Amino acid sequence: MDEEDVSKILARISAKKEELESEFNADDTLFGERRSENLTPQVIDLYRNVGKVMAKYRSGTIPKAFKIIPTLTNWEQIMQLTEPDNWSAATIYEATKLFASNLKDDMAQRFFNLILLPRLRDDIQEYKKLNFHMYNALKRSLYKPSAFYKGIILPLCEDSSDTSLREAVIISSILKKSHVPLLHSAAALLKIAEMPYSPARGVFMMDLISKNYALPYRVLDGLVDHFIRYTYDDNFEPNVLWHQILLKFCQLYTRDIASDQREALLQLVKRHKHPQISPEVREVLRKTPSRDIEVKEGEGEDNALRGDDEDESMESG
Repeated sequence: MDEEDVSKILARISAKKEELESEFNADDTLFGERRSENLTPQVIDLYRNVGKVMAKYRSGTIPKAFKIIPTLTNWEQIMQLTEPDNWSAATIYEATKLFASNLKDDMAQRFFNLILLPRLRDDIQEYKKLNFHMYNALKRSLYKPSAFYKGIILPLCEDSSDTSLREAVIISSILKKSHVPLLHSAAALLKIAEMPYSPARGVFMMDLISKNYALPYRVLDGLVDHFIRYTYDDNFEPNVLWHQILLKFCQLYTRDIASDQREALLQLVKRHKHPQISPEVREVLRKTPSRDIEVKEGEGEDNALRGDDEDESMESG
């Protein structure tokens, strides 16, 4: 093959690439709107047929046309043609793998929130548990921890009035079994702590606190503020889970809070009591020294540095 033949082949490849890009390029690709005017009839028919295949998919080879969806600039528009509501559970898992691997955090977050989360909730509502493939899809979404929190956990917390306790328990269980980077978990925990308490939010708080991260002081202060905001709230009626969260927090982090915060928590326990749990909380608070006392004694220099350094890391993250 001479140089002229090679040039012709490269020219054909370049022309075909430009043709495909022109077909798949769209200026406005808001998900949920059927905008197919920029696509050729062949592409529309192709992805509608792909959708029919993926609705029945159980295992085996994924169509190549489906695999390239995350690489397209108008992937939401193309995906809508495949009718994601009809995808099988196995397809949801394969799609989650593709999107978690090929998209940036903000786009993966969009996929998790618009496709994965509604299917997870539908499965739990209908079957009271998650299908094997759906649970693996949820687990796979942790490959993008920032997108996982912003696309799944925080929307559930923000919409906690419609989030059932069963949904929170099942979805939060993945946090117990998996390692999630500190900074992403700390940022999510701070966001949840800023919200009013609800049982669903309490489930996520409990599981994140129980992981015993070396939390930055900014997050610890936010958690203390979350609890003490209810000290003089006579309308607040804490359930057992709230008392358990408070106990777990005190057991793990009393050494890292300031003495005035410890006194505020003691005052809180006086106002909102639980016969079995409150005495334990009070004992932990009284027996464990606070961080400012340790710093005065020269034993907490590393803790003081930790707070400053990790606050800066959270800002950059």
